[in-house]
Amino acid sequence: MPSSKPLMTPSSGPIPDSVESALRTLETESGGINALAAALRGPLGATFAKAVDLIRNAKGRVIVTGLGKSGHMARKIAATLASTGTPAFFVHTAEAAHGDLGMITTDDVIMALSWSGEQPEMKTLVNYSARFAIPMIAVTSNAASSLGQAADIVIELPKAREACPHNLAPTTSTLMQAAIGDAIAIALLEGRGFTALEFAHFHPGGKLGAMLKFVRDYMRTGAEIPVKPEGTKMSDAVMEMSAKGLGCVCIVDDAGGIAGIITDGDLRRHMRPDLLTASVDDIMTRQPKTVPPSMLATEMIEVLNTSKITTLVVTEADKVVGIVHLHDLLRAGVA
Repeated sequence: MPSSKPLMTPSSGPIPDSVESALRTLETESGGINALAAALRGPLGATFAKAVDLIRNAKGRVIVTGLGKSGHMARKIAATLASTGTPAFFVHTAEAAHGDLGMITTDDVIMALSWSGEQPEMKTLVNYSARFAIPMIAVTSNAASSLGQAADIVIELPKAREACPHNLAPTTSTLMQAAIGDAIAIALLEGRGFTALEFAHFHPGGKLGAMLKFVRDYMRTGAEIPVKPEGTKMSDAVMEMSAKGLGCVCIVDDAGGIAGIITDGDLRRHMRPDLLTASVDDIMTRQPKTVPPSMLATEMIEVLNTSKITTLVVTEADKVVGIVHLHDLLRAGVA
C-alpha cells in the first residue's frame, strides 16, 4: 500500500507517486529473487542440479513450452539457451495439439512453465511426454499440481507476492521464471566451458557481433601503417604522421621489429626549437603497447581503456603487421 508519508530526496523534494510505485515494484520483485536464491541454497539446489544434468546429457534439444505470460518467459528462455550453446526452441502449449508435437523427438527434453501447474492446455504435452518417454522438467510454484506430478523433475519456485497491488498480474512470478531459466543456461554454459569464440558463432550481427571479432578485422595494414626506421629525422616522421592521419608513427628497427612509437602527445611533450632536426630515437616512446592480431575486439577495447590511449600497434613475432585507432573502432560500432 502507498506510504502515508511521501519519500523525500535531498535535491528535488517529494518523490513522484509513479516513482514510489516503481520502487515498491522493484522491492517486491527483488524479494521473489531473494526467495529463489534461498531455495537454491536449500533442497531446491539438488533438484536444479538434476535438471541441468538431464539437459546436458540429452542427445536432442530443449523444448521450452508455456502459455500466457509463462509462454513469453518460455520463449525468452529458449532463446537464451540457444544463444549460449544449448540447442533449444519454443513450442506454444496450445499449438502443440495442432501439429507442433511433431517438432518434439524422443531425444529431446521438455521444460514446461506453468505457475499454477494446472493449465488444461498442458495435458496434450504431458500425455505426449509420457507416451514416448520424453523427460519433462516442470517449472511451477506447485509441485503437487497436475503438471508437477506428471513431470520427471520439478523445479518448484517459492511462492512470492506479485508486484501488482491486487496480487494478480504476473510480475514477480514471471521474473522468477526468467531468472531460473537464466540460471540453467549459465550453469550449462559454464559446465561445458562455452567460450567467447563459440558465443561469437551465434552472435555475428550488431554491436555484440562486432565486439566478438578480432583485432585483425579492424587493423590497418600495409601502406596504411605509419612507419619509419630508427635514426629517421623528426621532420620525416612528422610528414609520415600527417600523411597517414592516425596521429602517430611506428618506429621499427632494422629487422622490422617494433622499437617505439611517436604520438601527437610526444610532440607536445618534446616541443623545442630543434625538434624537427632531432632523431626519432630521442623522441619516441619505447616499448609501446602492442596486441596480437588474434586478440578479441573486446579485449582490445579493455587495453585501450586501461592504458588511456587511442592507438595500438599490432605485432606478430615482434614485427609490425598493423595498427588500430580508436576512431576505426567507433566507426565500426565496437567502442
